[in-house]
Amino acid sequence: MVGAVTGDDLTARRANSFGPQASAYAQHRPDYPAAAIRWSLEPLGPGPHDVLDLAAGTGKLTGGIVAEGHHVTAVEPDEAMLSELVRHCGGVRALPGSAERIPVPDATMDAVLVGQAFHWFDPDKALPEIARVLRPGGVLAAMWNMDDLTVPWVAEFGKVSGSAAAATGVTGRALPDHPLFRDPEDTTFPHTHRRTAESLVATVGTHSYTLVMSQEDREALLDRMRTHLRSHPETAQGEFDMPLITYVKRMIRT
Repeated sequence: MVGAVTGDDLTARRANSFGPQASAYAQHRPDYPAAAIRWSLEPLGPGPHDVLDLAAGTGKLTGGIVAEGHHVTAVEPDEAMLSELVRHCGGVRALPGSAERIPVPDATMDAVLVGQAFHWFDPDKALPEIARVLRPGGVLAAMWNMDDLTVPWVAEFGKVSGSAAAATGVTGRALPDHPLFRDPEDTTFPHTHRRTAESLVATVGTHSYTLVMSQEDREALLDRMRTHLRSHPETAQGEFDMPLITYVKRMIRT
């Protein structure tokens, strides 16, 4: 007899759902605003700095850190995601590893940045491990791109897609306080993602809550989203800017 699916089981399924969609993730997920990266690293002063992009995925944050002139090491547990990262950010040092087991020596990083991933970590294990690889005074910053639900058409689409409900509580799980870190601060930055109706549906299709649905339920949801977007003037034809908010929280290594 198959046991009931627990919350932990579902979280594990969602956390491990991205690999088969690595190519779509690389194509359709948004990047991060340069202003968010600069604010994250601001306590370090002028660069360049040694920055670890932890749970780097396909390199959506990696590319932005590189563009700011920093020396980047990318760590990602999923082989398919890491392959996409290497394809898109070929000059970056890329290593297999996890937040709970980071494959770099002690006190070798000025900063650890985490894009759209800290909520998958085990904080009791990850925070001491992140502290281990940071130099004293180093920065830990986690960021999330979220739909800007203050925009009416975005809020309406969030209800149709389920993305508004799926995002609920993410910032509440963001970067808990820890004795190895001090001076927690958070802020937000406006951001946009250039999309069409079809590519916005594809973006939502890379979110974990859709990846663990049955094929029938997933296709029905994607069809509802397409129909909705094509019936609204803001999204019916051609390209448009999807309004986002990038939430960032940072702390300093004691």
